[in-house]
Amino acid sequence: MHTTIVSTAALAQHLTDPDWVILDCQHDLVQHAFGREAYARGHIPGARFVSMEDDLAGVKTGRNGRHPMPSVDDLGAVFGRLGIGDRTQVVVYDSSQNSYSGRLWWSLKWLGHDAVAVLDGGLALWTTEGRALNTEVPRVVPVRFTPRVRPAMNVDAALITAHLGNASLQVVDARAAERYSGAQESIDPVGGHIPGALNRFWKNNVEADGRFKAADALRAEFEALLGGIRPEQVVHQCGSGVTACHNLMAMQIAGLAGGRLYPGSWSEWCADPARPVATGTQP
Repeated sequence: MHTTIVSTAALAQHLTDPDWVILDCQHDLVQHAFGREAYARGHIPGARFVSMEDDLAGVKTGRNGRHPMPSVDDLGAVFGRLGIGDRTQVVVYDSSQNSYSGRLWWSLKWLGHDAVAVLDGGLALWTTEGRALNTEVPRVVPVRFTPRVRPAMNVDAALITAHLGNASLQVVDARAAERYSGAQESIDPVGGHIPGALNRFWKNNVEADGRFKAADALRAEFEALLGGIRPEQVVHQCGSGVTACHNLMAMQIAGLAGGRLYPGSWSEWCADPARPVATGTQP
């Protein structure tokens, strides 16, 4: 069972394996049609498309972030429609260094399905290696997906607010440094970060070819960032609860599992003017 990452070579050996389901999670935060269009132009054979906006996000209220979590029933229905059963090995990829795949990886684990891994290096490495793509949309037989929710995997804004200034909970922000500092906010209406949050840009988790860094290297970098803070004390966030999952994956690869996700992330946090905002490069 693959539970974090899987190599392109391993996936190539299982393209016709009925117990493996491949999911294409290509997306763009600004041009929402990009994912479907890219999938239509060519995808890994057998891959099924998953929409970040339609499948992996719930109803937006203007106060709950740009990608609020769907209800358990709605998300379970999506996974059943995709043909994911209890014995299914799921492999997820995108064309953006797995920045979007992580959200799907986390969502399956949140609902109790551990046999899910992202394709190390993603679609870019797959094509660089000269591996096949096609445009065929596979016929999928829906199955019954039974959610087994793990509520301890995520937190809400109220819990973070209650722990501001409390060393028992450490927020880690996965956004680029200029967004974290508030110097340049390109997506959300307010710049800055949650007071006390540390900054770990998700792109620092990968090598130039898009594959994750070695486990030892990731462990050393996260331990240097956290300074003795235990993994289970860490809450990951980003702009909308998507690239934060990349840091969760990296910590799991590093042997530092146990962190939680704040799905609403900065886009939810800053929607309430009563919540405090910090700016600059310091927590």
